[in-house]
Amino acid sequence: MHTVRPRALYTAAFVFHFSVIVGVSCREAVFNVARGLTFLPGSCVSAAERIEPVVEGALGRRLSSSNPVRVGLSTYWELAGVEGRYGYFAPNVPGPYKLVLELHYPEGGVEYALPRASSAAAGLRLVGLLDEIGRTRSEPLREYMVRSIAQATWREHPDAVTVRAVFGTITPPRIGEFEQGQADRYRFLFAYDFTRGDASGREGQ
Repeated sequence: MHTVRPRALYTAAFVFHFSVIVGVSCREAVFNVARGLTFLPGSCVSAAERIEPVVEGALGRRLSSSNPVRVGLSTYWELAGVEGRYGYFAPNVPGPYKLVLELHYPEGGVEYALPRASSAAAGLRLVGLLDEIGRTRSEPLREYMVRSIAQATWREHPDAVTVRAVFGTITPPRIGEFEQGQADRYRFLFAYDFTRGDASGREGQ
């Protein structure tokens, strides 16, 4: 009876694990380039936009959420810590996402607020949460995370009746643009309107 040698088994496991790490790293790099978050020229951005679906497909991200292959891969890299945002430079480098909360009061007043953290450690977790919101493709999960932040801010402003959460990205100018005095560019992604006592939000454009 033929048996598999331990060395062959370990080699196969190493190749699989290393391939997953390389695949996730490539996805992170392509993701950042495709969204113009680097100093690379526009031609690289266009190429990254074409490559991104290929990388996503190779990692099983284009399959349905109930597909056993996608479930198996997702479970593996979550347990192994591979999904920890391993990009080109370092793990879990957050994207330049910004969430602005527009608070509306009964008398018609409007106030703007940013999510606040009570400590440096909480600030790091908040930045990671904003990064997760910007990257997630699950609409219910994205809405839930935004609503959680809005509710936390609501407790600090109990008189507000509605909150509009506006989410976007801030892209710093390239070197040449910075030398010409150009400021950061803001790109609107999505917005949610929440009403006190209403459990659901409405996405705005």
